[in-house]
Amino acid sequence: LASPSALGRPGLGEQTRLPATFALRQNRPNPFLGRTAIHFDLPVETPVRLEVFDAQGRLLRTLASGQFPGGFHSVDWDHRDGNGHPVGAGVYLYGIQAGAFRDQKKMVLLAR
Repeated sequence: LASPSALGRPGLGEQTRLPATFALRQNRPNPFLGRTAIHFDLPVETPVRLEVFDAQGRLLRTLASGQFPGGFHSVDWDHRDGNGHPVGAGVYLYGIQAGAFRDQKKMVLLAR
């Protein structure tokens, strides 16, 4: 489960630029084999919940939950469910709730 402290922070002397709007980006790579990165943008600090669902809409895993600072964020998914078991090839959904912002996208896990 990712927390804001696990995500990159700007170093000394670096400028912090904030996104203009909330956004959930397409995972990369997509399709993927073992691991994929899900990026999201927050213009302000807000509570975030990022979840992965199977094609039937059942929750598989919560990837991030908590208060996140404004900025550009990324969380990896290693194709495992909440119990640590790998899931099979197929289409999966991921969704974000960030304050009043909601969005959902599809990703494809390939067979090995």
